[in-house]
Amino acid sequence: MGTRIALVRHGETDWNAEGRLQGQTDIPLNGAGRDQAETAARELERLGHDGGAWDLLVSSPLGRAVETASIIGDRLGLHAIAPVEGLQERHYGAGEGRVVAGMDRATLDALLATAEPEAEVVDRAVQALRGIVCAHPGTKMIVVAHGTLIRLLVGSLRGVVHPRVLNGEVVEVDADLLAAPVPAGAPG
Repeated sequence: MGTRIALVRHGETDWNAEGRLQGQTDIPLNGAGRDQAETAARELERLGHDGGAWDLLVSSPLGRAVETASIIGDRLGLHAIAPVEGLQERHYGAGEGRVVAGMDRATLDALLATAEPEAEVVDRAVQALRGIVCAHPGTKMIVVAHGTLIRLLVGSLRGVVHPRVLNGEVVEVDADLLAAPVPAGAPG
């Protein structure tokens, strides 16, 4: 069997619960987030039995992803390799730390105009995953990252808009999609 990739969004943080944009601000998991990481680990354990055990665990360098990976690894008997640059969340510029839940569209659009461009997020995520796949061919890997990064990446690879990814959600993606060129302006 070829390479298999399960993308996992980190568990909840207090900023997630408050509706704040986190971006690359390093906010730790809260209790609910640790529970979500445990739930993700159980889901991955089930998926591992269905498709063979997991071989590799990697994460974004941000603490919430590292902690989620640690919880998953403890359950599955895996130790995460060094965090991978390129898997960190989108940088939201002036929007980081701002409560966006309930914000009007014009204000939100103005904040997002200061954020890292979506195409750059996709490009660095694809490059990071290609590097992992090249270094570890034929493995079954778990990649713990962030909601916007996963949503944009999966949408771009599949060529369709991908819905919001919930905290602790597991999204499997076909590793063969990484070999194809990612179209510019692909849906995210």
